[in-house]
Amino acid sequence: MNTGALITMVLTQGIVTSFAVYFFYKVLTMPPRQEPDSFSENDEEEVRQDAENK
Repeated sequence: MNTGALITMVLTQGIVTSFAVYFFYKVLTMPPRQEPDSFSENDEEEVRQDAENK
């Protein structure tokens, strides 16, 4: 393998690995999303219907 190909391969593997580590770290350190506590805060979500109400 010539020098140019070896440099390209090492740089590519380094860039891909650094992106993977960065996004993996970002996912692990992201705070959890707050979920609504009451039904009145769920107004934008669809209401499920029971089988007998159809």
